[in-house]
Amino acid sequence: MHTRLSLQVTTLSTHPSSPGPDQGWRQARPPQLVTRGRTRPPAAKTSGRRVQTARARIFSGFGIGPFRLRTPGVRRRGRGCVSGAMAAKSFASRHRDSLRFLNGFLAGAVVGAAGAGLTALQLLRRRDGEPHESAEKVVLEQFGFPLTGTETRRYTNHALSYDQAKRVPRWVLEHISKDKIVGDADRKHCKFKPDPSVPSAFSALNEDYVGSGWSRGHMAPAGNNKFSSKAMAETFYLSNIVPQDFDNNSGYWNRIEMYCRELTERFEDVWIVSGPLTLPHTSDGKKTVSYQVIGEDNVAVPSHLYKVILARRSPESTEPLALGAFVVPNTAIGFQSQLTEFQVSLQDLEKMSGLVFFPRLDRTTNIRNICSVDTCKLLGFQEFTLYLSTRKIDGARSVARLEKVLETLKNSGVEPDDYFLSRFEKKLEELKAKEQVDPQRENLS
Repeated sequence: MHTRLSLQVTTLSTHPSSPGPDQGWRQARPPQLVTRGRTRPPAAKTSGRRVQTARARIFSGFGIGPFRLRTPGVRRRGRGCVSGAMAAKSFASRHRDSLRFLNGFLAGAVVGAAGAGLTALQLLRRRDGEPHESAEKVVLEQFGFPLTGTETRRYTNHALSYDQAKRVPRWVLEHISKDKIVGDADRKHCKFKPDPSVPSAFSALNEDYVGSGWSRGHMAPAGNNKFSSKAMAETFYLSNIVPQDFDNNSGYWNRIEMYCRELTERFEDVWIVSGPLTLPHTSDGKKTVSYQVIGEDNVAVPSHLYKVILARRSPESTEPLALGAFVVPNTAIGFQSQLTEFQVSLQDLEKMSGLVFFPRLDRTTNIRNICSVDTCKLLGFQEFTLYLSTRKIDGARSVARLEKVLETLKNSGVEPDDYFLSRFEKKLEELKAKEQVDPQRENLS
């Protein structure tokens, strides 16, 4: 687009009786007019109007409103008048100033006109060919985007992303160390309950699990949070729970969790990500994804569970980090199966889950396989049975229940070790002393 600028320039000339052009305006002396005893140069008024008209055309041409200019002329002092020579001299000086202003303004106007023309051209092109992105964006987002509820939820010692449709977590991240797995926190003071941060419309309930044939399986286990009663209690939120096979929950999965805690003896920092998977199965040559749901809230039962472990010797260590990813079926798994049988590459697990694990981890550095750096060996049958039996000692509330624990252990073919026997004897003394005190209280009452 070309902008044409038209300007009418008025040339001021001297009176015929004035000196020639080489003598200039300073020596010009136009004839004086007498009006009621006062004199003034008539040319000054006429010239001033012409200059004023030219400037007004420039401003109005670019949308600038009326611009009033002072007309050069005589300046009155009291009741007298300035002499003709002084009036001509004053007029000439003002005229030169006006011409300087006019020349500068013309230069600026030309540049401004070019810029305005370019801007107008760009606006015209946008109007004709480009969508009004800002306007469309405002309309599109007027009532907001759908919310998935998958934002990260943070707790004392774990964080998670919740799947509102399946009523289970997508992933649960935790950090454990030697100090966090010991303490006075006791799970007997904790209760399963809905997460208060999850809207009730998308939350699972305890009633969904009752009579379903599935246990409430922790993704971040309570045993990893003995350092804090609050941290342990938060692991009992149903946002951290998935429907899990009973034997898997108390057996193989429990052994994996115990191995993670064992890692804190050799690594200062251990990060763990756990979660459910719903993987396809093949039937009649076709791959299908299907899963059972339980309860009125249709809580999804996963086909598999995954766990990613990242371990670091110490913050100051130059030794490479150790990493391992594992996927286990949500079924009972015997003691003959080794953990390495369920190990997968991190990339394969990311494809299965649609997640990117530890996104800030520099994968270009040397990262070791945790099963090469460490043993990846889970507790065997005898060790694990002794461990479970020892835990049952603490939960016994009577001498009869305590003796039942010892009997069950021997029937399994496992001989109690010294640690078990010492805990057993200590608990037995406590229960006998309590039983002796209780009858006395009954007699007093």
